[in-house]
Amino acid sequence: MSAQTPPIKVMQVIARMNVGGPAVIVAELMRGMDSSKYQQTLVTGYCADDEADYLETVATDIPAIRINALGRSVSLLKDLSSFFALVKLIRRLKPDVIHTHTAKAGVLGRLASLVAGGSAKRVHTFHGHLLHGYFNAPKRVIMIAMERILGWFTFRIIAIGNVVKNDLLDVGIGSAKKFLVFFPGLPEPKPTNRQEMRKVLGLAGDTLYCTFVGRLTYIKRPDRLLDVAVLLESRGVKVHFLVAGEGEQFESSKSRATHDQLPITFLGWRSDTDAILTASDIAILCSDNEGIPLTLIQAAQAGLPIVATNVGSISDIVVSGSNGLLTATNPEALAEAIEILANDSALRQSMGSEGQRRAREFFSLERMISDHSNLYSRCMQGND
Repeated sequence: MSAQTPPIKVMQVIARMNVGGPAVIVAELMRGMDSSKYQQTLVTGYCADDEADYLETVATDIPAIRINALGRSVSLLKDLSSFFALVKLIRRLKPDVIHTHTAKAGVLGRLASLVAGGSAKRVHTFHGHLLHGYFNAPKRVIMIAMERILGWFTFRIIAIGNVVKNDLLDVGIGSAKKFLVFFPGLPEPKPTNRQEMRKVLGLAGDTLYCTFVGRLTYIKRPDRLLDVAVLLESRGVKVHFLVAGEGEQFESSKSRATHDQLPITFLGWRSDTDAILTASDIAILCSDNEGIPLTLIQAAQAGLPIVATNVGSISDIVVSGSNGLLTATNPEALAEAIEILANDSALRQSMGSEGQRRAREFFSLERMISDHSNLYSRCMQGND
């Protein structure tokens, strides 16, 4: 690209920047792209009262255009308002690329682009999907039909994991030709010492800590985590669980843990999850459905073996038996995997080292930025 070539104008559209994987990825794209080649605009809504806003708590350096009606809740009037606001914005900014993220923004943003006209190429990222565990059968049929139609008018569809891509293709969303798999990328954490970090966080030096990082929502199954803690207690396995995150099941989970006297500390939402993971021994995720959770990439970077349910594209992060253990979704399987690691420090060490190697190879920030830069440039070439 010559010095005289104007930068490619990219509009990033996401319904809300609540703390979680999509917000982190969008923020890193906003920061990491070469501003002399890519002029980016972030368009988003506001978080709900029970959500932490990533732009207000962590990524305070990133400017955004806010649309009041855009957000988590589904409302015909608010969604129509968001739609017309997006149409107006697209006509004013005339982006070259409109890159939508997550389901709601993907629908509204792409429809608005079609109505607004212009030559912008549409790109959509599935940071997971809503095929399992979110909708009843009729709503699922409608959602799939809508995504199939939108797929026809989308230049490229990005899936953040191979299983996510295959699941979408299996129900007729998009085509193999249009799909790309871009793994999320995170910056390398600063080297830290586990024992020193425990002192900073006020954790015991000789306790085995197993850490869950994520929203406490139904799909993440915090109730299953509590079941695992009960099983391990009954077997005499000494593990203390740390839970970093909030959500609609936060209070009920705390109440049950207190009532059952379980060895669990609820930390609430934290901005220092890197430090918490560094101070831990094992990472756990017990979801019913996932895309490719960034918290597990962070855990791998921190040198932790991972225990997780084998759902979504978690298998892109965790190679079972190599850098962690993938299990069925029942608490017994998860507890057994935790017990294996709790009783074998050498296995924890070897799996943690392999996880760090794999994270550097597949989940680097440089790789993610390069993948998106190349795609946006390809959009300008107009080649299908």
